[in-house]
Order: sequence, then structure tokens, then C-alpha cells
Amino acid sequence: MPASSSRERLLDATIELIRTKGYAGMRVEDVCEATGLTKGSFFHHFASKEEIAMAAAERFASRADAMFSRAGYRDHGDALQRLLGYVDFRQGAMQGELAAFTCLLGMLAQETFSTHPQLSAAAGRHIEAHAATLEDDIAAAKADHAPEAPWTPHSLALFTQAVIQGAFVLAKSRHNPAIAADCLDHLRRYLELTFRAPQPPPARSRRRAPTKP
Repeated sequence: MPASSSRERLLDATIELIRTKGYAGMRVEDVCEATGLTKGSFFHHFASKEEIAMAAAERFASRADAMFSRAGYRDHGDALQRLLGYVDFRQGAMQGELAAFTCLLGMLAQETFSTHPQLSAAAGRHIEAHAATLEDDIAAAKADHAPEAPWTPHSLALFTQAVIQGAFVLAKSRHNPAIAADCLDHLRRYLELTFRAPQPPPARSRRRAPTKP
């Protein structure tokens, strides 16, 4: 088996295990068991559990970048429509098992901020880098619709990620993906009001979270 294939399998297993068990709950033995590889193979590629988690975060971020760069909303000619399309795309992905669509980076940033600060910081940098991909569209939409607004494209880009990551946390606390989707409904409305240009949502069924706690 090629060495690169073994390394990728280890990374993919690590991503899945952290999303389901958390960083603290994942063991090197779990990664080996999930891949059918030996500890010798693991330590051939990675010196420690923290090192593979760092590499897994980078792999996760790279895959996300590729997915968003190919998304259909990127082809829209209007910056505001691209921004709203981004929110719709994120909301559309909030289906199925929670572990399958929630964010590895957010989990790592929260769980390891005091125990493994380098890992937490790396996860945070990936989240901020993803937020930065929205800034050009936000800046263009701001110039068209809200040129006098006191906020910056950078601050609004970070806010979108704060909402999305918080939506994941709430969905996990209730074991209900619909809560996350509902939060993004509110994010979309907030953006529409911010740019003073309400736009109809895409014509599809949208799930709703329960209204009672």
C-alpha cells in the first residue's frame, strides 16, 4: 500500500473520530483500529496525537475550501447574491448526522484552547482564513448597498462564522440539526437587513427548529 494512501486514511479516520468523540476522547489506538493500520504505521507518519490532529485540521480546511470554491453560488454576478448564496449553501448542508456536517475546526478550537493551545490556535486560523474568503463579496455588497455603514467587511465575515459555529453548538446540545438551520435563517435575514435589500430564499423546503426549549 502506498505511504500516501496510509497517511490519508489515518487523517480521514482522525477527522471522523474527532467529530464524533472529540479530541480528548480519541486515542491513537482508535485511529489504528478504524483504518486497520498498526501503531508502527501511525508513528511512521505522525509523531503524536496532537500532530495528526494538526494535520487533520489542515486537511479538513483544504477540503472545505475546495468545496466552497466549486459551489454554484460562486457563479452569481452580484456580490450580495453570492453572500446570501453562501448562507443558503451552508444551511443546505445542515442535514443528516450532526457529526457529518458540524465543524471539526470549531470543535478543536473550543475543546483544546487551554490544554493544547497550539492546536486550538491552528483551528482558529483556519476558521478565520475561511471567513476571509467572504470579505471581497462583503466589501462589494457594502459599496453597493451600505457604503456609509460603520462596520468593516472583516468584522462581518467573522460574525458569519460566529453564528455558524454557535449554531453547531446549539444543534449538538439538543441533538437536532434543525436548530442550526433555523439559526442560519436568522443570519440570512440579518444580512438582508444589513444591506437593506431583502431577497427571497431559494424555493425549497426549509426545516424549522422547535420553538419550545
